[in-house]
Amino acid sequence: MGGGPVAIWNWWWADVVKSSHGIELEGVVMECLRNATFRVEFPNGHQTLAHISGKIRKNYIKILPFDRVLVELSPYDLTRGRIVFRYRN
Repeated sequence: MGGGPVAIWNWWWADVVKSSHGIELEGVVMECLRNATFRVEFPNGHQTLAHISGKIRKNYIKILPFDRVLVELSPYDLTRGRIVFRYRN
């Protein structure tokens, strides 16, 4: 019922894990692939595969080629990412 120090640690650690995001870069969608996957190109010329995040999927935000998007990349694998925001044109 109370929880004690272990419950406080778990609550704090969950907050730390949630707040530690990967690398966020702005890019342009170049190609729409199947299963809500997109090929995104960054200003430096690097391309990556990115899928849409749950928030975008839940709110039915449509992503089309040549849309500017914000992609979150993992520091461990820079070839795959997640689209977390679509900028208005």
